[in-house]
Amino acid sequence: MFPGEEYAQFPLQTWAKVLSKVKKAVVFMDDPCAEALHWSNGAASLFEAGAKNLKQFSSFESCGAEDPKAVFVVSSVLMGRTVDIIKDIISLSHFQYCVVVTAVAHSVHLVANKVTAEMEGNPVFEQFEEKLCEWMGNMNFTAEVMHVPVVFAPVSQQLILTPHFAHLFPLLAPDLETINAKRPEKKRFGSLVDLDMNSLPAELQFELKNLASALNSMFEATGTREESFAVGPMSRIIAGELASHPQAKNRRKTAQKKASVIFIDRTMDLTGAVGHHGDNLVEKILTVLKPLPGHVTDVQVDMLELTTLQRSPQTQNILAPGCLAQLESSAARSLWEAMLTNKQKEAVLEVRRHLVEAASKEKLPIKMSMGRVTPDQLCSYVQPFRGSRGALESHCGVLQLGLATAQTLRHPSLPRWDACLAFERLLLQALGDSDFPSVLRQLLPLMKPREGEGDSDSIRGTEECGPDELVSLLIYLYSLANEAPTTEEEEELERLERELIGALTLVITKEAELSPLLQKLTGCTSPEELTITSTHSAVERMFETLRGLSHSRDHLKKLRSIYTASDGVHQANYLPFLRQVLEEIFHPDRPECQDIEHMSGGLTDLLKTGFSMFMKVSRPHPSDNPALLLFLVGGVTASELRLIREVVSALKPATQVLVMATRLLRPTDLPELLFTTRRLSPDVGV
Repeated sequence: MFPGEEYAQFPLQTWAKVLSKVKKAVVFMDDPCAEALHWSNGAASLFEAGAKNLKQFSSFESCGAEDPKAVFVVSSVLMGRTVDIIKDIISLSHFQYCVVVTAVAHSVHLVANKVTAEMEGNPVFEQFEEKLCEWMGNMNFTAEVMHVPVVFAPVSQQLILTPHFAHLFPLLAPDLETINAKRPEKKRFGSLVDLDMNSLPAELQFELKNLASALNSMFEATGTREESFAVGPMSRIIAGELASHPQAKNRRKTAQKKASVIFIDRTMDLTGAVGHHGDNLVEKILTVLKPLPGHVTDVQVDMLELTTLQRSPQTQNILAPGCLAQLESSAARSLWEAMLTNKQKEAVLEVRRHLVEAASKEKLPIKMSMGRVTPDQLCSYVQPFRGSRGALESHCGVLQLGLATAQTLRHPSLPRWDACLAFERLLLQALGDSDFPSVLRQLLPLMKPREGEGDSDSIRGTEECGPDELVSLLIYLYSLANEAPTTEEEEELERLERELIGALTLVITKEAELSPLLQKLTGCTSPEELTITSTHSAVERMFETLRGLSHSRDHLKKLRSIYTASDGVHQANYLPFLRQVLEEIFHPDRPECQDIEHMSGGLTDLLKTGFSMFMKVSRPHPSDNPALLLFLVGGVTASELRLIREVVSALKPATQVLVMATRLLRPTDLPELLFTTRRLSPDVGV
């Protein structure tokens, strides 16, 4: 079995434990667990297992006397708000049997409760069972609390996501300042590389320990002995936590399979994530279609084409949306894999082929045409299905993916993708001919405030850059630039940044409507709330983070640059960091790369490291094992999935690679993760 398939089976095995408890129960589930289920068996599996209903995990939900059993599935520790919601639901209902399934291990619950001593059994869970009975009103009623790591979402054979950690992002320069602010001056850290687990705020420590525990559960279930490697400050902490996990020692002694696990910080290369250079259909689908409510990855697909309803304001929300996660049909799963990893042209042709084959199988009349695939052509292949309920049910998965493709290709915002790509290419070439401040100055003419009243998009033009696109271009440039400027350039850069801050502030305050990014960036929901002062402060904070990005690879020795300048013959090029890491791993000479740090798994490895100072000792190499797991802390793009597959196939095709990530990124995700996600606060506990 391909390792990706084996690891993809693990989420299904974990959900099987949950399904064994849901018979005749009303299930309450929070959003991260719902998303993990969405990409595993889907909600239908709950009802097939005998569940009576599925409800949101909310204090506003409850059940009547006809529902005596409840199952709560939560992604969080059983403390604080989670406990309050469970208590509220039980108090408003008439349960006699409650099961609480938490994705957080008991050992991590002890960390959350600041218990350092080893304890027998599961005392935290046992105490919570007593509380459940107390809330149900009878200590003789039945209560169960159990840990099941329903953390992973198998999005494809090559990719597993962790929706529970979708907002986990590598540490940034402002985070270092926050941590140092609470430390004595002599004990402050010089850089992010110096941080360790104990120096982090309690809340972040808990989250990283929770992630390491979930990964350990996966390796335990699959019988895997892992060698952990890391690239980047946060990856180093996570890999170290996994390597020293207390429950992993016995597993490594008996495990039959071996795998190399390489954690990589997303901040090592944000150009690849925020840029529009990826020729990938799924990236565009994720960018232009609305997110599925409560989900980080999936989107809403308009299903009106499959009905005889006319498009009008009255029919706009009458149908439940379709989505990308299609689990029941093998044809839909095959099409999804092709869309995810092929180039856009190949993926669109594959969509057309699957629609034609489905129509032919059902003997539906379609008008064949060759040449370029258009959105209207794809819709014309979909429409004949609406007259046959049986055909709709049989091919619903393929039809949803086909509609997602058509709606993306005809989306009015798609021209902005091409406009951003053109600007990025110009800036990339200019970076080789000029210094960084000169290239940055080229953004100033793009920062045009909206003129007049009305919709900002119509006035600005569909192919012109708005504030969101300008922020993305800034991230693109700052992530590329990593060479320390001279004193004169530093002074010029500071002057230029002040100009850019002022220009961008003016652009934002002239917007007729605030995008979700601008709302989070400024803390305002409408333009009327904006003030020049508050917007200026928000943009200043944004530039502080940007400057830190330009130094994210300073600690590396070899993999410091993701850019090659033009040499007169070849154009300037962006060199994806992931490609460089893989080329280093699979280099035929197997050089030891100091940038890919091996994390010790115990005393033996520490002794080897010590002896290596005096004698030649072979250290573990990432290419030693037949399976390679790449874990991208902060997310991975669909374009990078194809890049990984192509590089590994070219360099070492026998190696089986699985990509794991906190989320599947779209270019619009990065600004929010960088600038608007809640940053560290040392005063906040678990």
